[in-house]
Amino acid sequence: MSLLEEFHRQIRLAGREDEPRPGLVLDSDGPVRRTWSTDPTKFAMVECPSGLGDDPDHWISRQVAFFAERGQEVEWKTYDYDEPADLLERLREHGFTIGDEEALVLGGTASLVHSVEPKGVRLRRVEVDDEAFAGIAELTEVVWGRRDGHAAELREELRGAPRGLDIVVAEASEPMEAGDHRVRPGEVVCAAWARYSPGTDFCSFWGGSTHPAARRRGIYRALVAQRARYALERGFLSVRVDCSPDSLPILTRLGLKRVATTVPATYAPSPVAAVGS
Repeated sequence: MSLLEEFHRQIRLAGREDEPRPGLVLDSDGPVRRTWSTDPTKFAMVECPSGLGDDPDHWISRQVAFFAERGQEVEWKTYDYDEPADLLERLREHGFTIGDEEALVLGGTASLVHSVEPKGVRLRRVEVDDEAFAGIAELTEVVWGRRDGHAAELREELRGAPRGLDIVVAEASEPMEAGDHRVRPGEVVCAAWARYSPGTDFCSFWGGSTHPAARRRGIYRALVAQRARYALERGFLSVRVDCSPDSLPILTRLGLKRVATTVPATYAPSPVAAVGS
C-alpha cells in the first residue's frame, strides 16, 4: 500500500485530519466530515474523504445552510483525487471562494532529521505559559499583516492537549537586518508546530513562516529537523505537510514526496445569513 493510501486510510477516512481539541466538535453529516469550533468566530473545516455520492450538491447545500445558521466561516479542504472531480467548481457555484493550491507531501519522519546550524538563532520548545506566544503573534503580524488570535488558540490547544502538540520557535541571538526589516536579540523570527494523531503512524507539520530579516539562514530547515526529532521520540514514523511553493523544494530535497494537491475553498456567511444564529 502506498504512503498516500495509508494517509487516506489512517487519517482521512478515520476522521483524524483534526484530533479532538478544547472547544472543537468533530462530527459527520452523511459523507461530509466536519470539525468546528463552538465559538462561531473561530475555526471550522469540512472535507469529503469518501466522495459526495450521487447528489453532491445536496451535501454541499447542507453545509452552507449549517454554517450560515451559525454565522461561521468554514473551509472545505479539498484534495485533487476527491469525488466528484468537479468538486471545486461546484463549491464555487455554492458561494465558496477558491484559495491557492498547496502540495500534500508525505514521507518518513526520520528522513527529516539532519544536521543544520541555523545562523544567529536559538531553537527551543515552547511551554504553555511561555512569553513566546506574544512573539508568535508579533511574527504573524509582520509576515501576514494581521493579528488573528492564532497564537492564543495555539496556547489553549497546548494547554488542553499537551501530548498532541509540540511548538518550536527560533529566537534571534543577534541583531538582524534586511531592507526595512530589523530584528532585535530575543525576538521570535520563526515558529512552527507538529501535531500528532494517536493510533496512527502520522504526525503533521504546520507553520514555519520566517521573519523577512531572518531568511536564508537555514532556520526553516532547522525547525523541520527539530520537530522530526520530537515526533520520532513520540513514535510517529510518517509525516504529512501541506506546503507552499516556497517550502516544497526544501522538503522534497529532504526526502518527502509530493503525492497530491490540496486546495482550500472558503464560505463566509453574509451578515444577513447570520442574523438569528
